[in-house]
Amino acid sequence: MKHRLIKIILCFFLLTNCSIDNGTSSTSGTITIVFWHLTNISGGLAGVDDQFDLDTVIWSFNEVNGTLTIENGNTDNTKQDGLSSGTYSFSVSYFNENYFLYIDGAEFGAYSFSDTELVIDQNITTSGSAADGFIYTFKKVTEQEEI
Repeated sequence: MKHRLIKIILCFFLLTNCSIDNGTSSTSGTITIVFWHLTNISGGLAGVDDQFDLDTVIWSFNEVNGTLTIENGNTDNTKQDGLSSGTYSFSVSYFNENYFLYIDGAEFGAYSFSDTELVIDQNITTSGSAADGFIYTFKKVTEQEEI
């Protein structure tokens, strides 16, 4: 009887002293922010092949509110650099085995990406192939942020 009473008391204390909530806020932790740094633009009628250093032109997609923020720090007017700094709406669609990016409602090009690279090809369109579009190549850069 004595052992049974001790087991019951021990179980009671173990169960009442445990908590699923360990006192930390559910909003604490880290989030990963993805930035796409433009590294190259090629193509077009003139056949450009412009290289960019990291941090020159940065695209950041916010999938929650459907916005694209561009920080364009290119000061070389001889280089094609795409869109100006600003915030744009964006959406994507799947058509004819390709994914397409739309910026402010206008088709921007077909895109593909890997763990480290994003490529937007303006020569692939929903209405067929083109020969005078640009190909944008981006490198993925991530940052960790405490929340």
